Amino acid sequence: MIAKDFQPFAIVEDKGFKDYSHALNPSYVLPSRKTLSQKIIPKLVDRERENLQDKVCQASAVCITTDCWSSRATTNFMSVTCHYIEDFKMVTSLLSCFEFSDRHTAENLADELLRVAKDWKIENKVVCCVTDNASNIVKAIKLLKWTHFPCLAHTLNLIVRDALKVIKPTVDKVKGMVEFFHKSSTATQKLKCTQRQMGMPELRPIQDCITRWNSTFHMLKRVLESREAIISTIAIMNAPVDIPNQNEWDIIKEACTVLEPFQQVTVEISAESYVTASKIIILCRGLQTVTNHHQTSELITTGKVAELVTTLSSSMERRFHRMEYNAVLSDTSILDPRFKKLAFNESTAVDDAVQRLTTAAARCNPRSEPASPPSGQDLRVNPEPHTSTVWSFFDERASGDNERRNPSTDAVLEVRSYLEEPIIQRAADPLSWWKSKALVYPRLAKVMARKLCIVATSVPSERIFPKRGRL
Repeated sequence: MIAKDFQPFAIVEDKGFKDYSHALNPSYVLPSRKTLSQKIIPKLVDRERENLQDKVCQASAVCITTDCWSSRATTNFMSVTCHYIEDFKMVTSLLSCFEFSDRHTAENLADELLRVAKDWKIENKVVCCVTDNASNIVKAIKLLKWTHFPCLAHTLNLIVRDALKVIKPTVDKVKGMVEFFHKSSTATQKLKCTQRQMGMPELRPIQDCITRWNSTFHMLKRVLESREAIISTIAIMNAPVDIPNQNEWDIIKEACTVLEPFQQVTVEISAESYVTASKIIILCRGLQTVTNHHQTSELITTGKVAELVTTLSSSMERRFHRMEYNAVLSDTSILDPRFKKLAFNESTAVDDAVQRLTTAAARCNPRSEPASPPSGQDLRVNPEPHTSTVWSFFDERASGDNERRNPSTDAVLEVRSYLEEPIIQRAADPLSWWKSKALVYPRLAKVMARKLCIVATSVPSERIFPKRGRL
C-alpha cells in the first residue's frame, strides 16, 4: 500500500487500520511507523532495485527518456526512464528521479544522464534518447554521442499551440468562463443544479495547461458539451463574464472537429506497453491528410477555423518534411511487420532503410544468444547423429555449404525473405510476430530488439512527476 497506493507511513498508527488488520489476523502485530520507514521499506527498495538491475543489464539495447520539472516549492527534479524488449515484450523501468539543483546547462545534464547510465551499467547500450525540444538537453545528448529523437508529443504541442493563436480571442472567452466556475464554489454548485434540471451529466469545466495543447482541446470540448447549462448559470447569477457569440460557438465546435485527430494521435503515441516509434511516419502523414481534407470540407464554415487549418497544414509540412529519411523512424517502421514498405512514399527512403538494416544484420552473431525453441518442441530430431562413413558424403557437402556462406549473404537473404512475408493485421502485436519468427530471422531479430524498443515520446519520464508530487 505504501509503494503502490501512496499511503503514508502513518497508516500503521491509524486506529481504523489497526482494527481492520486485527479483524483479518488477530495474531499479526503491525510494525511501527519507524520500523516501516527505516527498515522494511529500505530493504524492499534494495531488493527491487537488485531485481530490476539484473533485468536491465540483460537487455541488449535500451531507449532512454528524460525530463526536468519544478515543483510548487521551486524544487527542481530530473527523471530518467529506460525502455527495452524482454522476452519479446516492451518493458518500461524508472531508473531515477532525483533533486537536480544545479543549473540546467548542457554539460550538467550530460553529467547526470551519464551518471545514471553508469549506475545501471547501460552506458554502452543506449540506442536512442527521447526528450523534448529544449536546446540544452539536445546539446547534452550530443555531448554524450547518443542518438537523439525529439518527443513527438512536444512537436505536436508546438504545432497546435502555434495554430491556436488564430482563435485566441475565442479561447480567451472560454478561459474566462472556466475560471469563473473554478474560483466560485457557489457558481459550481449552481452549474451542477442547472445540469441536473436540464437532464445533462454533471460535468465540471476543465482548465487548460499552457504546456499541454490537448488540455485546451478538452476545455473547449467540455464547455461545448455543457454549453446551455453554462450560459444559463452565468445569466442567472448575472456574472461579469464575457460569453461567446454564435459565430464564436461555431468556431469552438469546428475547432474541436479539426483538433480531434491530433488528440487521438497524442494518446496513441504516449503509450509505454507497446511499440510506438514505428507508427510515427504513418500517423504524421495521416494527420496531414486529414487536416488537408478540412481545407475543402463543407464542415468548416468559419474563416478563423479555415485559417487554423491552413496554419496547421503549413506547420506540419515544415516539421514533417523528409520524415521518411530519418534513420530512427524509417528503421523502426520497416521492422514493424504491420507496415514494412507501406510506411513509405519514396522508394529511395526504402532503399536506404533496407541497406542500413542489412548492414546491421550482417554485424550480428545469431549464435551469441541462441533462441529457445517453442515450448514442448525439440528441434534435435536425432541428438546423437551417426558418424559412420555412410554419412561422409553429406558431411562434406554441408561443410562446403557452410564455408560458402558469410554474414553478408545471410543478412541479405534474411532481409529479402522478411520483406516478402505478408503484412500482418494492424491490431496485431509486432513483438509477438517476431517471437514466432526469431528462429527464422535470427540476425534481424537482434536488430529489431535494438530498434523497436525506441519510444515515440518522453511522456514516460513526465508521468513520474505527478507521482512525485503525491509522494
